Amino acid sequence: MKTMNTQRGMTLTSFLVVLIVVGFFLYVGMKLFPMYQEYYAVRSAMKSLAKEPGIGSMAPANIQELFFKRLYINYSDNVKPANVKFDRRDNGWTLKVNYEVRRPLVGNLDVVGKFDSSQDLTRSGAE
Repeated sequence: MKTMNTQRGMTLTSFLVVLIVVGFFLYVGMKLFPMYQEYYAVRSAMKSLAKEPGIGSMAPANIQELFFKRLYINYSDNVKPANVKFDRRDNGWTLKVNYEVRRPLVGNLDVVGKFDSSQDLTRSGAE
C-alpha cells in the first residue's frame, strides 16, 4: 500500500486574495486614523478647557479663542469656528463641536466621518 503525500498551505492565488483584502483594510485604516486622531485632539482640547478655573464666566469669544489655540497645537484643520456652538447653562456654558470630515477613498467613493461632541464649562473649572 502506497501512502499519498498531501501538501498543505495556500496556493499563490489564495495568498494574493488574502494580500489584497489585508491591503484594502490597511488602506482604509490609513484614511480613518487621521480623522479619529483629530477627533481625540478636539476632545482633549475640550477637556483641558473644562479644567481651566473660571472658564464658565468667560465670554464665548474668549473661550473659542482658547479652544482654537489648543487645536492649532494639535494641527487640527477640519474644525472651523462655524462648527463651535455655546449654550448657556446655570453655572457656565456647554461647548458643542459638530463637524464632518470627508476623505477620498477610491475613485468617486469617499470616507465620511461625522463627529459631535459636547463639554460642560463651569465657573469653578473641572467638575
